[in-house]
Amino acid sequence: MRTDHQEAVRKTEKKSFFCHTILAQTVPILLVILCSVWVKGQSGPDFSILADKAFQKLYQNPDDCINHSQSLLISDQNPEHRIVLQNIISQAYAMKGDYIQSVNIYSQKEDSKEKENLSYFLQAAGDYNLADQYQNLDLYSQSQRIISGLLADHKLLKVDNPRMNVITAKLYQLQALNFGINRNYNQALENLSKSDQYLGFNNQENRILEMENKVFRASFLMRQNKLEEAKYLLESTLVLAQKTDYYFIQALAYENLSRYYFLKENYGTAVEILEKGLSRIENLPYNSLKAKIYESLSKNYFALHHDEKYHQYNKLYTELRTKLDSSTKEGIRYIVKLVETNQNNNLEFQKQKQLKKISLVSGGFFMVILSLLIYFLMLKNSNKDLKKQSDFFEKQKNQEELAIQNLSGETSAADKTTEKDPHKISKEKEDEILQKLEDWEKQQRYLDKSMTISALSSQMGVNTKYLSEVINSSKGKNFNAYINELRINHIARLLRTDPVYLNYKVSYLAEYSGFSSHSAFTTVFKSVTGMSPNAYIQEISKSRTL
Repeated sequence: MRTDHQEAVRKTEKKSFFCHTILAQTVPILLVILCSVWVKGQSGPDFSILADKAFQKLYQNPDDCINHSQSLLISDQNPEHRIVLQNIISQAYAMKGDYIQSVNIYSQKEDSKEKENLSYFLQAAGDYNLADQYQNLDLYSQSQRIISGLLADHKLLKVDNPRMNVITAKLYQLQALNFGINRNYNQALENLSKSDQYLGFNNQENRILEMENKVFRASFLMRQNKLEEAKYLLESTLVLAQKTDYYFIQALAYENLSRYYFLKENYGTAVEILEKGLSRIENLPYNSLKAKIYESLSKNYFALHHDEKYHQYNKLYTELRTKLDSSTKEGIRYIVKLVETNQNNNLEFQKQKQLKKISLVSGGFFMVILSLLIYFLMLKNSNKDLKKQSDFFEKQKNQEELAIQNLSGETSAADKTTEKDPHKISKEKEDEILQKLEDWEKQQRYLDKSMTISALSSQMGVNTKYLSEVINSSKGKNFNAYINELRINHIARLLRTDPVYLNYKVSYLAEYSGFSSHSAFTTVFKSVTGMSPNAYIQEISKSRTL
């Protein structure tokens, strides 16, 4: 049984070590800011200072950033200045997790009639912004494809031009994130090193980029089990970040440092560090990062057997994650519409630059549409697990249905009719119990190892017999089979989407998912998925290295 909450978790878990991917959402701003100073002699130093201030506010408070940028937008009619400001506003909404507004602001910029008159650098920034929007919405392959095309242009790779240097540094940084999401950590680290090569100027923007790269590098190193090297990088970054008011970077560094202690099984220290990170942004709308910290706190408190704190932070995480996922889905629909509307114009724009890029971008757009169709089909089918596991579930379901038909035949209808008569539970009561079960599943209370049908009926205020009858009729299985399948589906999804869980012992996975023993967990896991936990983990690890 898959719930809306579990589906929401799936999308976050997909980037579990990349809650901080949200940081990449600030990318287009910096490169557009410096470009605007250079083009056509229209951009004066006053606007550069104001735009730079708006950029720094992204790391201090996105709401302040939006208000500051909008006040500038009202009075400034320079078309290139307006693009810079719209980019800043779009990214501020993205850092809040409001992807609908982020894409909306981005689309207003894309509709600008002055687009064909923009400088080369602002045109490149526009392409980059599209790639960044794709990454914000989890469309990583589309983002990577666009970035690869931009980095193939040698105009951006000249190291003697500070404006190109900033653009290039951000391009390599975002490409590093794309590689990291695909678990290609060596290439991710190589791209971060290339990004660092273009950061030679002593200003706030370059310092922010350097701190970002250190955090990302530490995250990739941790995935390669280079824990001490990662810890040193994060601690040195925190020394620098604590001298600034860039609260986002401080919280991000703390969240990553907590993972070091989590992997060392020092859960108490991990909690202390996470609480420090949360204190930096608790009253600020950095919702994606905040959700990740809530999730990490709940995991650490679970490991500490602190049930009250675990449920507290798990509830906060679930509520915030649901809102973010809803915003992401709407953002995807919006950008699909935008792509379809502007496809011809975008293709023509690319043709003016180079014929080779036309093929790349047009293919990218078609791949986006195809990927989105597949994505919505996956959502409609309740976020199926690994293909092998999904095939097994479908096959098992078909076999069960066929067996029921063969065994019962037409008599099942007669039996059903007789069961419905005198003592059958009412339709209203059944609907009430089903709704309570759905709420219970969303809260993931089935992970409680002390959960029994008696305890559940008591919590729901429902007669045990009625509850058992509804579970048998609606779920097609008894209570034990029902709760065990929920637990196995939950842990299988975590193994599939969060690389951290692949390093855990099976005994920990058993305890985490609510089983009383290692052997019981292994037996039920194999009965549900068709393979042992170790075989399942090996299969996932093998597929991730391909």
